[in-house]
Amino acid sequence: MPAGSLFRRSCTTWVLLPLCSLLVATALAADSSITLAQSTVIATFRQQDIPVDASFRTFSGTIAYDAARPEATRASLVVGMYSLDIGDEDTSAEVRKPAWFDSAHFPQSSFQSTLITPRAAGHFDATGVLTIKGQARTITVAVTVQRSGRTNVFDGSFELSRRDFGIGDPAWEKVLDDKVRVRFHLLAPGD
Repeated sequence: MPAGSLFRRSCTTWVLLPLCSLLVATALAADSSITLAQSTVIATFRQQDIPVDASFRTFSGTIAYDAARPEATRASLVVGMYSLDIGDEDTSAEVRKPAWFDSAHFPQSSFQSTLITPRAAGHFDATGVLTIKGQARTITVAVTVQRSGRTNVFDGSFELSRRDFGIGDPAWEKVLDDKVRVRFHLLAPGD
């Protein structure tokens, strides 16, 4: 084989190998993307002691999960704070204002896992950083995972304090509870 041919093959291999690795990594990352159409993120709060459910319409993220190694799970979620749908446009517009979500300055909230603690089969605790309105807090969420065909289904909920994240208008303190329950039902392709 001519030396020039060997050199071209060697260069081609060195160029293609990293490129193929990048494509495989990208494909694997895409495989763990949350399927928005079948997933939900719902906040429940109490107004005058009546529970109110409000859905976030815009969110995205990834969950890389291996049932054989749940401790290696990685999860990230970004939620569009401007997308909260309370069921009434005037009220939904109100929560986008500075006293509430201030979504003009803080359009997104996020969760990034930092530690996964396996529990019984199909259960784990996800500890991570929740950031809302520029305020970051470490939280732990109990998560249940089930398999549905080639999809992993993750369910869980956690409670947060509005005040911890600087959310709320003081004029509403007597009619709106500080505690908010966030529930999620997230679907992501499995292997």
